[in-house]
Amino acid sequence: MTSRFTQRVAQLKEISAGKLLRGSRIGLEKETLRVNPQGGISHTPHPEKLGSALTNPYITTDYSEALLELVTPPCDSVKEALQFLTNTQKFVFTKLDDEMLWATSMPCVVAGETSIPVAQYGHSNAGMMKTVYRKGLGYRFGRVMQVIAGVHFNYSLPDDFWQAYQKIEQAESALQTFIDDQYFSILRNLQRFGWLVPYLFGASPAVCKSFLGGAETSLHDFDDNTYFEEYATSLRMGDIGYQNNKENETGVKANYDNLEKYTDSLRAAISTPCHEYEKIGIEVDGEYRQLNANILQIENEYYSTVRPKQVPKGNEKPSTALRERGVEYIELRSLDVNAFEPLGVSESQLYFLEAFVLYCLLADSPKIGDQERQEIDKNELDVAHRGRDPELMLQRNGESISLKEWALDITAGMQTICELLDAAVDGQPYQEALSEQKAAIYDASLTPSATMLRAMREKQEGFYHFARRMSVQHCEYFSSIEPSAEMDALMEKTAEQSILKQQEIEAADSISFAEYLENYFNSE
Repeated sequence: MTSRFTQRVAQLKEISAGKLLRGSRIGLEKETLRVNPQGGISHTPHPEKLGSALTNPYITTDYSEALLELVTPPCDSVKEALQFLTNTQKFVFTKLDDEMLWATSMPCVVAGETSIPVAQYGHSNAGMMKTVYRKGLGYRFGRVMQVIAGVHFNYSLPDDFWQAYQKIEQAESALQTFIDDQYFSILRNLQRFGWLVPYLFGASPAVCKSFLGGAETSLHDFDDNTYFEEYATSLRMGDIGYQNNKENETGVKANYDNLEKYTDSLRAAISTPCHEYEKIGIEVDGEYRQLNANILQIENEYYSTVRPKQVPKGNEKPSTALRERGVEYIELRSLDVNAFEPLGVSESQLYFLEAFVLYCLLADSPKIGDQERQEIDKNELDVAHRGRDPELMLQRNGESISLKEWALDITAGMQTICELLDAAVDGQPYQEALSEQKAAIYDASLTPSATMLRAMREKQEGFYHFARRMSVQHCEYFSSIEPSAEMDALMEKTAEQSILKQQEIEAADSISFAEYLENYFNSE
């Protein structure tokens, strides 16, 4: 902790900033596979009773027709966000026909690439673009890689806080410029310190052998049907997961120095041809295989554990939305689905993450150079594959440091932040969440990844049987809780309206799909 960090916290305490921070907004996005009773990926279409995946703001699909994405609006508190997610997931369960939701990030019973149905969004140009983009991902990276599920944590700070913090920092720039710069400070530090998230919350130390489809691997046999690594935390975040290797090879990497450099770097990637993708073809025999043959089809293809976000208007590019209106919130994407939680994430995890994001704001955040970028990438992979290894050393500013020592440095700084946050709420939920995670730093056996392997050994079950057992338990849990009449009415109405909205979009199309794409990519 630097003296400036300590000074910032002290100044925030002086103005009772905890009260200002109560205006922060939290949102969640949870991905989850629909599966049949045996755990195989569902081949049925997205249930019509859930509305249109194109236009329903709360229930949509990600890569596959079977990969649901449940989205909360920005909420005033952790409890409110979790309650909305609970009610949404309860509603979904009532609309499934002899199916359940898979309880883990990693899929199972994968019968090859063709067994994974690509998400469909209707015949409008906007819907076709979403489907073709997903087809392109399949050609580029394989479909199996795209059905890994995660939880995204969305967070924004209120204007009242930003105004107060701008005075503390004595910044003379326009408020939105200051806000953008501070969000990018957070994003850089979330990458520096982001290895802590898979260590504490990683829940994918094992994987079904069907996921790898017979490919060679350095993973070890847990049993006849399961691969694992003894000290792994999150194989989802490791080198068997989805990464933008092609961007590394071509030298295109998102630049997090500031908003302008970030958007410039992504725009370069979506306009730079890639020879390997040109071999795939764009439109072949009258059918689109991808949106273009560039390094990225669209900006969202760039995989990162963190993203700056601004809600696009209409068919606006994400980079245009950011340039026009600045950063609205940040998205942390490195959370595994926690198999031990029916929602895939716990209240304690979210309290910790909120304090962690604020730590990343208040800690010094210099620009990331080439050496540090390599350190960040290496630390992420090392923690994913052997984060619980007591001998693991991470790289920090060119020097080796133990994971435990560095993690305790971070959590020591978070202590004062949790005290600040607790001062404005009932009880001490932030300090309790911090204490829980500090215990897991001292004792790696308390992490979800260790708990999962221990449960598999105690039950003498491989990954498939563990994941299916937890999926059944979660199904039973949601069957047992009372539905919310108010939320059910909202979900029913939203589903009906979304179908009508999709029909309106389809009826309003007046140009060809080729023209639509040309307009999109030529727009500023």
